[in-house]
Amino acid sequence: MKKMKSVAYIVVVFFLFVFLTSTVFADTGKTESPPSIAGEAGILMDVSTGKVLYEKNAHTPLEPASITKIMTAILALEKGELSDIVVTSNKPPLAEGTRIYLEEGEKLTLEQMLYGMMLNSGNDAAIAIAEHIGGSVESFVLMMNQKAREVGAQNTVFINPNGLSEEGHLTTAYDLALISRYAMLNFPKFREIVATKTMEIPWQGEEWDRQLINLNKLLWNYEWADGIKTGYTSTAGSTLAASATQNGWQLISVILKSDSSILADSMALLDYGFANFEKKDVIQKNTPVTEAKIKYGDPVELAVNDGFTAVVQKNSPPITQQVVINPDIKAPIRSGQALGQIVFYQGGKKLGSVDLIATEDVNRNIHTFWWFWPLSFFLVLYTPFRIIVGIRRYKRHKRKIRYVSYIKRYR
Repeated sequence: MKKMKSVAYIVVVFFLFVFLTSTVFADTGKTESPPSIAGEAGILMDVSTGKVLYEKNAHTPLEPASITKIMTAILALEKGELSDIVVTSNKPPLAEGTRIYLEEGEKLTLEQMLYGMMLNSGNDAAIAIAEHIGGSVESFVLMMNQKAREVGAQNTVFINPNGLSEEGHLTTAYDLALISRYAMLNFPKFREIVATKTMEIPWQGEEWDRQLINLNKLLWNYEWADGIKTGYTSTAGSTLAASATQNGWQLISVILKSDSSILADSMALLDYGFANFEKKDVIQKNTPVTEAKIKYGDPVELAVNDGFTAVVQKNSPPITQQVVINPDIKAPIRSGQALGQIVFYQGGKKLGSVDLIATEDVNRNIHTFWWFWPLSFFLVLYTPFRIIVGIRRYKRHKRKIRYVSYIKRYR
């Protein structure tokens, strides 16, 4: 009886062990659920690829507040020079909300104005920059909206350069992520400014400089934070476009129409991205992939025109690739000419593709031209004929020389 109980006990323990082990391994590799954010809209985007890792009402038009200034900074860096002297007109001192207290006639460099606008969120600095770059605020706003379309922000309408509440001044979390990504990828100075915690710039008429302190508290409270811009108005609520980088991998989060929890929610989104996704450099630029047969020419090696990076969930299926070469490729081919694609998949879903380009010139072989064989046939027939004619002429010439020599000899 005791023996039966021992066996039963062992069996129970065994099955309990199997159950617990299977449960543990079943949970391994699972992606955590995204955090719940208080903001009405939010998004998490990879900077290098633009892939969206999380979204909530990401395409709902909402007020951006001072995140608007990201676009103002983009145009300033594209159209102006950091050393430009920006002269304050009579309009910037009238700006409402946060200011750096510019006075009419005050002169600062464009670089100093940018620091004042992006760190202290100076609405007066934004107007001064708009007038310097666009000639007027109205002209500058047209430039802002045109640039928004260029970067793919199709649901954005800017009415002013600083983000103060104004009817029709609306954008989306997705559009702001695109605009922020464009700024981070294209302007080293922008990245430098938005990662700066404090800065001093001159203050005309005062014995001390302006002390600028970045309003983005994420820079002090999140180890990997490196930008970007906060905002607040009574109607827009709290807004924040945030960026952070871990091991060379940068993410952007945007939260709109939130409350005092926006800082914690932004950190939670960034943590979620870093914990549950990974960046994979699938192939490097100029890597040889295959060889293509060329009609009328010699085969040519194909290499990728650009590198390919994918952001995927951790422990997800491997990335596969398929080489697709254009049909009926004919010489001549020039180095760098696209002759196909390499397409990347994961679990049957297309992740993207990269062009395959020729690594060298391929000239057309001479024997492939239509005139080559008729000409060759003609030469085959004509050459012996010319040789025979040449031989006969040579013999006649030799006989003529001998005859002349004989006559001269016996004269």
